[in-house]
Amino acid sequence: MRSPRDLIGKKVGMNTLGAHHEAMLDIYLEKHGLSRAEAERVERIVVPPVNTEQTLRRGQIDVAVLGGILRDKALETGGVRKLFSDFDLRGAFSAAGTYVFTQRFLEQNPRTARTFVTGVGKALDWSRTTPRDEVVARMTEIVERRGRNESTDPLRYWQSFGVAAPGGRIAADELSVWSDWLADRGDIKTRQVSVDELYTNEFNGGGRAAKGR
Repeated sequence: MRSPRDLIGKKVGMNTLGAHHEAMLDIYLEKHGLSRAEAERVERIVVPPVNTEQTLRRGQIDVAVLGGILRDKALETGGVRKLFSDFDLRGAFSAAGTYVFTQRFLEQNPRTARTFVTGVGKALDWSRTTPRDEVVARMTEIVERRGRNESTDPLRYWQSFGVAAPGGRIAADELSVWSDWLADRGDIKTRQVSVDELYTNEFNGGGRAAKGR
């Protein structure tokens, strides 16, 4: 596979349908001029992430959606090539992997929420401004200190936590990409979802003040 049109009639393995990976695939195909009818001829297959590389190498699928360590290990092994990445498609962005609190918890525990959210934001910023080897060493120390008989080998592939904004702040367009995609698919009505009501930066006390609820 070397181009978007090469995917027509082929099987693409991903961890779930109707979520991030399928959205990125649809956006990629549309961006490169494929019609909806052509895009529908790209078959999407659910494959557990830990089996995706093996399924690809056995020829059971034509394209494998891999991320993080699984991607890096597959490329290190060789015999596969990258077709595109989220970064190639959209640049630096956070893929809406947000923490969720109930409204009741926020109302009853605002100080706890602020401490947690601000702490996570500061940790993210530290990981960006600290040499990679030092970050990996700190995470290795944490894993070993937990005493859970965990392997630290995956940490050698660590690159970042994949959060784009300073302090881990949420941007509206990181959520609207999903509501727009769902509307294009007909899963929801256009403007049915008000993105501004889905997130808040109110409890994030790290870094500069951010626009948003």
